[in-house]
Amino acid sequence: MRHQLACLLVVVCFLAALGHAQGFVRNRGKEEAIEQKLAATAPTAVETFRRATIAMDKRDLGQCVQLYGEVLTQAPQFSPALRRAGMCLVESGKVDEGLAEIDKAVQVERSPENLASLARSLAYPGRNQPVTELQKTRAFSLAKEADAHATDTDDSGYTALVAQLALDLDDIVTFRESTEKLVRHHPDELVTHYFHAILLAQDEKWIGAENEIKAAGRKGLPAANVEAFLNSGVHDKALEWKAIYYASSLIGAWLAGLLILFVGGKIFSALTLRFIEKADMNATVSSSEATLRRYYRALINLAGTYYYLSIPFVLFIVLAVAAGAVYGSFVLGRFPIKLLFIIVAGAVVTVYKMIQSLFLKVEKTEPGRALSEGEAPGLWSLTREVAEKLGTRSLDAIRVAPGTEMAVYERGSRSERRKGQGQRTLIMGVGLLPGFEQNSFRAVLAHEYGHLAHADTAGGDVALRVNQDMMKFAYAMAGAGQAVWWNLGFQFLRLYHFLFRRISHGATRLQEVLADRASARLYGAKPFEEGLKHVVRRQIEFNHFAGKEIEDAFRANRPLHNVYNLETTPVKDVEEAIQKALNRPTTEDDTHPSPTDRFRLVNRVVGGNASDVSGRMWDLFKDRDALTAEMSKTLESLVMEHRYRQVQV
Repeated sequence: MRHQLACLLVVVCFLAALGHAQGFVRNRGKEEAIEQKLAATAPTAVETFRRATIAMDKRDLGQCVQLYGEVLTQAPQFSPALRRAGMCLVESGKVDEGLAEIDKAVQVERSPENLASLARSLAYPGRNQPVTELQKTRAFSLAKEADAHATDTDDSGYTALVAQLALDLDDIVTFRESTEKLVRHHPDELVTHYFHAILLAQDEKWIGAENEIKAAGRKGLPAANVEAFLNSGVHDKALEWKAIYYASSLIGAWLAGLLILFVGGKIFSALTLRFIEKADMNATVSSSEATLRRYYRALINLAGTYYYLSIPFVLFIVLAVAAGAVYGSFVLGRFPIKLLFIIVAGAVVTVYKMIQSLFLKVEKTEPGRALSEGEAPGLWSLTREVAEKLGTRSLDAIRVAPGTEMAVYERGSRSERRKGQGQRTLIMGVGLLPGFEQNSFRAVLAHEYGHLAHADTAGGDVALRVNQDMMKFAYAMAGAGQAVWWNLGFQFLRLYHFLFRRISHGATRLQEVLADRASARLYGAKPFEEGLKHVVRRQIEFNHFAGKEIEDAFRANRPLHNVYNLETTPVKDVEEAIQKALNRPTTEDDTHPSPTDRFRLVNRVVGGNASDVSGRMWDLFKDRDALTAEMSKTLESLVMEHRYRQVQV
């Protein structure tokens, strides 16, 4: 590539260096100095010298040789006339005669002008004129001497001549030095842009080389010559590097966005923690609370949207890595077929599954089954009472499930939910009910109503959709055997799930604290603490004792006993697990503050003047045995289905 570029446009660009190709105009000050020197020895020859110079500039070579000859008759040692007469002779084809005249000028006066003229005429005597290596070498030495002693800093020709000869003789060190000198002192000249383009191409800085040769074109370098340079491979290489540069810049900006989201999540998490600790737990929702929640929701929506913006970047990186592996194999001449197949197949599967996860619809199913008012009139009455005291709309549905969950959610359009008109549903695991006192249940229910009153269930559409799509992608990757450490798509999913979890969980912890406060203000801190402790205890106990019963029934090949009527005798491991769950510290991965932190915060609430109620939760149901038997059967069916799938796999 370097030698190809070195041979391009030498004649055209060298003429440009002399000044002819860019509208050469003589420096009148220099001419006057030369004429004054001539006038000192042959004053009558000055006018003839002027006419000779005009003829030279007009390319009237015969006239200029004749007139300079007349000057030399009067002043035979006047080196400018010797030099110019020799140059005209060389250009007219009388090379040897011309070189002799210029050589004589150098012997008379070893000036930069004479040295450079002899060097140019030796190296470039004209078209179809043979030039020996010895001539080029001597010309190179003369040109370097001329450039070293040149005092005219406005003339780039001396340095340009050195650069051109260095290029011809493959003296890369001198070529680099001369080109850098042109860039420093003559940055906006055609010849500078040209030589700089070659230097940048030698250094494989293709984008810069392309820009410089185009700049030379704007200065007057013929378009055909510019195209020849670009078509030598520079344009294609520049295009490749531009693509790499832009892709790298975009990926860098994308990674910076991920970092900003992570830092933003950390900042908001810290602000939330500080707010929770300093907030007045007895006040209503303040403007600062509302502002923090609004900004937090905006951050979550931004993080959710960024997931979808990230997908093209991930797809590009996955495909680029696979393509790079294949290309690298071609370059190295080694083809590990199995490895390449794994990489390419993994990339194809990742791309397909990631795109598929965006369009695969998940059927929305209601958890558990609906509980009619006739089955639990007391429970329905209690839910309406709590809603009325909290000043919010009551539930539209209650659903019971075989587990130990307890939560509220809303169905309906976004507008309906924002206006509080969505269908409000309480999902309650029957596993919570044994031993649950109505007084403490009422406080926990008030907490759930607090979410509805604060419109916690009205937003979060983006967050919900993102979580669903990430889970669909995760399941698809696992099913395809691509949930492995070397799959970049899977690693992105892990990273983004971690980031999104940290951001969204910080917001939910704030929601939980505000809902706790609503409950404690209505019913007091103690009932809420008792209720939360019961929920934590029952979740651990139920998992232990029901799990043990399921294993026993499976081994004995017998039907499942009613898991809701099991004796829950104290077990050391269970009790330790309960105490650990109640007293653990809050972490950034928690959706809820730890129970001990929640208890500490609600104990700062003053209120809870509502009178206590007595009785167990089962007292609110008409037929406890029928409900528990049904839920136990449901649980048994779920377990058997799970076992069947495991066997099938």
